[in-house]
Amino acid sequence: MRRSRRIRQGDFARSDMSSISSVGSSSSAISSAITGSSSSSTSSSSSSGSDVANIAGTGILSSLGLGSGLDVSSIITALVNAAEAGPQAQITNQTNEDNGQVAGLTALQTALTGLQSALSELTSSTTYQTYTAAFSANSTSASGVGTATTLPDASPGTYSVDVTQLAAAETGISSAYGSGATVGTGSLNISIGSSTINVPVSSSDTLESIATDINSAATSGGLGVTASVVAGSNGDQLVLTSSQTGTANAYSISAASGSSSGVAALASQLSTPSTAAANAELTVDGIPVTSPTDNVSGALTGVTLNLTSTGTSTLTVSQSTAPITQAVNDFVTAYNTYNSEVGELSSYTASTGQAGVLLGDPTLQAIQNQISQVIGTTLNGNSIGNLATLGITRNQDGSLSLNSETLSNDLSSNPSAVQNLFASTNGIATQLSSLVTNYNSSSGILQTRINDLNSDVSNLATQQSALTARMATYQQQLVQQYTNLDTLMTSLNNTSSYLTDLEKQSTSSSS
Repeated sequence: MRRSRRIRQGDFARSDMSSISSVGSSSSAISSAITGSSSSSTSSSSSSGSDVANIAGTGILSSLGLGSGLDVSSIITALVNAAEAGPQAQITNQTNEDNGQVAGLTALQTALTGLQSALSELTSSTTYQTYTAAFSANSTSASGVGTATTLPDASPGTYSVDVTQLAAAETGISSAYGSGATVGTGSLNISIGSSTINVPVSSSDTLESIATDINSAATSGGLGVTASVVAGSNGDQLVLTSSQTGTANAYSISAASGSSSGVAALASQLSTPSTAAANAELTVDGIPVTSPTDNVSGALTGVTLNLTSTGTSTLTVSQSTAPITQAVNDFVTAYNTYNSEVGELSSYTASTGQAGVLLGDPTLQAIQNQISQVIGTTLNGNSIGNLATLGITRNQDGSLSLNSETLSNDLSSNPSAVQNLFASTNGIATQLSSLVTNYNSSSGILQTRINDLNSDVSNLATQQSALTARMATYQQQLVQQYTNLDTLMTSLNNTSSYLTDLEKQSTSSSS
């Protein structure tokens, strides 16, 4: 029994020395575990970030702390959040600020685009070069001798127009023939100017077939005549008509040599016109004018007369103010839209502390000030002078109001002064258009700022990706460090329990 007891004591001695050695090595490892300087920690720090992204969902964090008794998951989360909070707040705040400014500047661009469109209308020469022309009534017609249309190069004025003859197309009518009757044999030569067509006539041809052959030959030969057959009470009659009015478009018709007497008789009948070709003849303020058609152009610059009857009538050409009135109204509407947008972008509500995204923005302030300055400009040498005199006044909120009656009076009394006020070289609309174009062009200050802000947002996104990667690596490092600590604490606890058990056995043996 004693021999056996000594063996156990020897075993205890060896175990005791082994445990003490283990304690010594474990103690030296505590620092390594906490600082993460062990080989396993170093290896972990160099592992791929893709493994880190899912650490929280693998149960690793939830199992940590079993050896140390610490709430390691909460500790790691707090450490990562603390390290991330400052940089994340800076990135988020700056991104939100940049995006807000981009939205505000884009809204300002849109409002200025609408204003630019209205200014283009107000500075266009065609806005001020629209004219109306009308004939006065005479004894035969409420519209006088016809109607008239104008072009932008017309000139206001009144003119006496005396129409003595309307234009006419030549028309010839044959004698009456029985239905289905033939004419004879031969051919018909029909000419207008230097152009001629030849229409063969066979023994079986009726007026209907001859008319069809004339139309076919005229079409292919490019001759301006048409033929038709009218079934009248006395029989069928062939009608030959010039396609166009005017003496230059009169036709001549004859039977070719060798034609039968019936064909020659038909040609003779058609060559004696029932209506002779005629030009329109008129005088304008006593000056003779002729025209091959009843649409007379060139007699008055920028005016076309559409004659419908003979007689005398007064033609009045006047400037139309409707396009100008519309352009001014469009300008006021577009300006008020711009003004409303600017007010919202630069607003501040004291009760809520809510501020517009461009409150205090120097670019917005510069645009406001320069446009406002031009709106209040007085144009030297212009009889109207400024917008207020024309009936465009500024309200307390910066918007514009239009007095339509004042505008109408100025347009009636002096339309050229209205045009000069807006569209001259130094006109108010011309100046505004130049300003807005500079601000709103693809290389203007607004687009340049938008491009810079978008570039900054892109850089912030890159910083966000880098921060996310750093935090993932930092979390991995913490997990490895606390894993090492857990392993060490478990080993120390096991060693402590073993030593306690040995001590109890030794005490029991001694007794």
